[in-house]
Amino acid sequence: MDKLESLGYGEWFRTQVDTDMTVIHEVARVVSVHKDSYVVTKGDGDVFAELAGNVLYTASSSADLPTTGDWIYVDFYDDDSLAIIHGVIPRKTLLKRKTAGKKVEFQLIAANIDVAFIIQSIDYNLNLRRLERYLVMVNESKITPVILLSKCDLISQDEVEEITANILSITPETTVLAFSNLSGKNIDEIKRSLLPGHTYCLLGSSGVGKTTLLNRIVGRAQFETQSVSKKESKGRHTTTSRELIQLENGALVIDTPGMRELGNISVDIGLDETFSEISELAQHCKFGNCSHTTEKGCAILAAIEDGELSEQRLKNFLKMQSESAFYEMSYSEKRKKDKAFGKLIKSTLKSKDRR
Repeated sequence: MDKLESLGYGEWFRTQVDTDMTVIHEVARVVSVHKDSYVVTKGDGDVFAELAGNVLYTASSSADLPTTGDWIYVDFYDDDSLAIIHGVIPRKTLLKRKTAGKKVEFQLIAANIDVAFIIQSIDYNLNLRRLERYLVMVNESKITPVILLSKCDLISQDEVEEITANILSITPETTVLAFSNLSGKNIDEIKRSLLPGHTYCLLGSSGVGKTTLLNRIVGRAQFETQSVSKKESKGRHTTTSRELIQLENGALVIDTPGMRELGNISVDIGLDETFSEISELAQHCKFGNCSHTTEKGCAILAAIEDGELSEQRLKNFLKMQSESAFYEMSYSEKRKKDKAFGKLIKSTLKSKDRR
């Protein structure tokens, strides 16, 4: 296995590259992003990198810039101590969300992920509605979700089984596994699931045990963790950036900062995948434009009345659907304004040149 292949560079990516670009540039993978600088690797050490000017200035949005896990076209200089990034190879998957706060823009979390471990603390953190948001984000990206329930040593086995059953009732095809960083329960099973050349990411709120799990997998306290507040049952923010780590067995893992907000933009696929039973029921509604709120002949409302569907699940679906549509409209308007402003700048510069 060559060095790039060991980093996950398989046949799918080989078919996506621009052969004209590979003639003049090398291929590498983004290890981490730090504001305006990057760390990249081609399999024999990490190298600091910067964006070539044309990549930075031709990007129409943040989604056009490299993120952790991306495959890129690169030139290396000074005995591979510095690199310049000249482009991003098409992504197989892209995990993203709306930026936190009022700004309507995409925040890239990581690219080319095969499996997303959604970690929920089974003692205080577990919330099915928030879990649905994670599932929408992951399913939208066509990434395989696996739900890991941390701190299972704090409750009884009967309670673990009840919580697992509740989760499987909303996502029956998803693997759910309870584990404990303290006792080590099922840590080995998680390790065995990590395959060489595959890329995994850890998702979850602060304090659920993502970084401690990563240290467990690595086998040493390599990454900093902080204690959880007993008063608030919340962990203080530890991981501040996303970094691609290669394990001894060849698997690749990306830890991510805790997410306080999970806003989604343009997540039709993710919603249909996560709420598949609602999407299926909607096809049997009497009216094609049914809002699933008050209409007679609504198959979804009938399912709730019959006890076949949770009212809270429908409310969360409608809330995310409305939120996604609003953000998508706001984002489209922003892009139009940005393009119009860009045209004005180019026109102004051309007028100056003519004078």
